[in-house]
Amino acid sequence: MKKRLFTPGPTPVPENVMLRMAAPIIHHRNPEFMEILTRVHEDLKYLFRTTQPVVVLSCSGTGGMEATISSLFKKGDKVITVNAGKFGERWGELVRIFTGNCVEEKVAWGSAIQPERLAELLKEHPDAKGVCLTHSETSTGTAADIQTLSALIREHSDALVVVDGITAVGAHEFHFDDWGVDICITGSQKGLMMPPGLALIAVSERAQDIIKGQSMTQYYLSLKHALKAHAGDDTPFTPAVSLVIGLDEALQMIKAEGIENIWKRHESLANACREGCNALGMKLFSNSPSFAVTPVWLPEGVKWSAFNKALKNSNGITVAAGQDDYKDKIFRISHLGFYDELDMLTVIGGIERALKEINFPFEIGAGVSAVQKAFLGN
Repeated sequence: MKKRLFTPGPTPVPENVMLRMAAPIIHHRNPEFMEILTRVHEDLKYLFRTTQPVVVLSCSGTGGMEATISSLFKKGDKVITVNAGKFGERWGELVRIFTGNCVEEKVAWGSAIQPERLAELLKEHPDAKGVCLTHSETSTGTAADIQTLSALIREHSDALVVVDGITAVGAHEFHFDDWGVDICITGSQKGLMMPPGLALIAVSERAQDIIKGQSMTQYYLSLKHALKAHAGDDTPFTPAVSLVIGLDEALQMIKAEGIENIWKRHESLANACREGCNALGMKLFSNSPSFAVTPVWLPEGVKWSAFNKALKNSNGITVAAGQDDYKDKIFRISHLGFYDELDMLTVIGGIERALKEINFPFEIGAGVSAVQKAFLGN
């Protein structure tokens, strides 16, 4: 049985990317690799829509988050974090460790912070050194309006705009420079169609100045080290050579399709997926849906263990479970990265087959038909 992955990280890896990574290993200080790394640095600017450096760290997205907080802020610095899910919560955990002065705004799962509330927070805390946001909250499939929120922060504060773009970059429209973002992080295993292992971090000129002036409180996960090496198209330590080579191939694919077309594709896939779920009588979880992942309430009477077993064992499809309070209550379908229209037909078709196996009543073909109509028109 063919295995099909519909999780929001890791996501499927194209064959040509895997083949590039399977080539004989090369040394990271020789001209061949330096040429690849230089091209990767330039193409990452295209991805993030920036003229500023985008550094490559050999770690997961969380490593990129830790590098950001530990490199930007010092002990005692007040940082506002927005917790609208598992990964917004992570911002708060990191700030408490590295600065000990976190103003955490909790938002109901499935919702995004409203600009009015952020404006109130900025007024209440004019001494905040940074605001940490999540563009696409993976745990809830919820998107925040980063353009509006970033403009608000810039207008009312000197705080740095720090964005977790880990499941947003490559799925949602994003303009690092034009929107006034100071830091944005993504991970290789998301919209970049790569295995896990790389964090990519865009750094504004304002953030670079602050990082350069900070005393060192970290070593390996240091943006100061990373930026200094980046200036010479190098890395401070041994990089994940094969992953960087695969990233080169993935970025060529992204440029060939065009970033604007990729944003539109993700929106189209997300809309069709939601239509398919609705047609099967399943309720969507988020009230501000992400284009990267669609969380769905399990239908009444359906147990996650039975549904997941039927989906995986009988149909070869892996989706993501809910987290924390929503474990066994929701599941999450990814359409992030290397997916096309037929993939959405496949996953909704697989869900229909799993529901039939566990004897959940629904109109056979209703979900697949809704997806097809979304793509082909009514």
